Amino acid sequence: MRLGEILLQEGIVDVETLERALSIQQKSGAQIGDVLIALGKINPLQLAKALSLQFNLPYRNAVDYPANPETLKEVVLVVGEQFLRTNAILPLGRKGNALGVVTSRPNAKEPLEALAKAMNAELFLFVCSEREIQTALTNHFRDSYTEESTMGLFFRNPEESAMETFTTLQLVLLYSLVTLFLFGMLFRGRETLLVLFFLINVFYVFSLGFKLLASILGARTEILEQVSDEEAAALDPKTLPVYTILLPMYKEPEVVKHLIAGIMEMDYPLEKLDVKILLEEEDTVTYDAVRALRPPANFEIVRVPYSVPKTKPKACNYGLLFARGEYLTIYDAEDVPEKDQLRKVVAAFRKGPENMICVQAALNYFNSDQNLLTRMFTLEYSYWFDYMLPGIEALGMPIPLGGTSNHFRTEMLRLLGGWDPFNVTEDADLGIRASAHRMWVSTINSTTFEEANSHTGNWIRQRSRWIKGYMQTYLVHMRNPLRLFRTIGLMPFLGVQLLIGGTFMTFLINPILWLLFIFWIAFRPLWMESVFPLWILTLSTLNLIVGNAMGIYLNMLAVFRRRLFHLTFYSLMNPFYWILHSIAAYKALWQLFTKPFFWEKTVHGLAKK
Repeated sequence: MRLGEILLQEGIVDVETLERALSIQQKSGAQIGDVLIALGKINPLQLAKALSLQFNLPYRNAVDYPANPETLKEVVLVVGEQFLRTNAILPLGRKGNALGVVTSRPNAKEPLEALAKAMNAELFLFVCSEREIQTALTNHFRDSYTEESTMGLFFRNPEESAMETFTTLQLVLLYSLVTLFLFGMLFRGRETLLVLFFLINVFYVFSLGFKLLASILGARTEILEQVSDEEAAALDPKTLPVYTILLPMYKEPEVVKHLIAGIMEMDYPLEKLDVKILLEEEDTVTYDAVRALRPPANFEIVRVPYSVPKTKPKACNYGLLFARGEYLTIYDAEDVPEKDQLRKVVAAFRKGPENMICVQAALNYFNSDQNLLTRMFTLEYSYWFDYMLPGIEALGMPIPLGGTSNHFRTEMLRLLGGWDPFNVTEDADLGIRASAHRMWVSTINSTTFEEANSHTGNWIRQRSRWIKGYMQTYLVHMRNPLRLFRTIGLMPFLGVQLLIGGTFMTFLINPILWLLFIFWIAFRPLWMESVFPLWILTLSTLNLIVGNAMGIYLNMLAVFRRRLFHLTFYSLMNPFYWILHSIAAYKALWQLFTKPFFWEKTVHGLAKK
């Protein structure tokens, strides 16, 4: 008897519901049980019991009747925990050649046959819901899962982890430079300042030149992974794979309804979405809000056990353990992705090279006109995603990912080691790490709309975390500069210097130079001309003027692709916006030494309705 007929016979669904589900199944090619789950018409327990009747197998609750620890250990040593999690299989016990196994997919022959072959055993099957199997596995491996999500990258490759902020060599170099500067100021003050300001000006020239070049290329180059709306719509739903969506949240009950509704409205078969709502164990308010909405069972709440550091990348690593999708993405609590984004990404991956690990969608804001700060934020992001990133990609430089709407090949992400839980800008780090492992990151012509920060204090908290993460990323990847250069090549290496290092260095240097040379222009004190020759004062002033003028011009350029012409005037406020960046940068520098792994939480839901 077919599964639908069993559910109908048991009175779990009615004829109208079954006909609707069969119509959807015919289009998407998904299992009828998954379709009914996604429609919210049955729950995982009802599906499991119906499958047990269909295959004439006994039902067994994997939580109430736990597995034999020795058998579980034996199986894990052979096939690994990930195999059990991905295929929702739980070994119960073994006697001789017979291995008792609970599965939520008794019709999935391939993984069951692989397990039987690997264990050289005859399988005796029981049926249980996938959720109960995952709960049972989590009960057994809770400490292991927590350790993997927190320390996995560090244990496998400590040089790629930000757990150690400064290496001994970096500290020696830092203290040596500070000592050299102090001795220089003490014995050769004028010459020391001349060398310092000359180097700063050279850095500024290269930084400005790089931004201008990347912007020109970005303006001339369409996003490399272009997928038309028609191409995305033409994808056969039957060929679309399971897609995992991670939704990390922390104490954000007010945005849950909006977020879940947005995911359910996406142009992708709902029955092929594997949605993981990642919540810290102590976050009862968001948990209660999700439960109250009663989303379909393919929207699964994953409780992240308490451990240090308590960061978004650690939560994402924990969610990655349970991801079933061929592809995986992250959306933040306030995100509104374009409806066909997942389809466009699938098309981009199919067209792209095999080593393409990630496709980054553009980010922009739905509350751009709320106040001056949101307008500046919108100009900044429009320039970054519409001009700068395509230009960086055209130059062959590594792309520092955005914190959301980055889409991965799931298995390649696992091979790369997932996210660094100790890096508070884990996205940028992942983009550089992918390049170091010769994996390709690309951009795509799809946008996710977010909530722009409308409160200055909240903006500085968020931006200081981002800048601190850039500092961490630079320190991690510059632990062995020569090896990095040999691994990734000249242009990507320059990209790390100018994009990652140059970003925070510019923000730290700006206020010092601005104050110094505004003071010189305004008052022309004799002591400055006695310390600095006229040529360096002129060069510094020129850098100041040209740099700010170019920043204003590039912000003006940002409005064209999205036709945000009403924001053009606000580009003139760019120098004042940069002052906020400098405030955030000094806060980030302080925290780098005092609390490097502290996650400055951004408050969402401040946009005017």
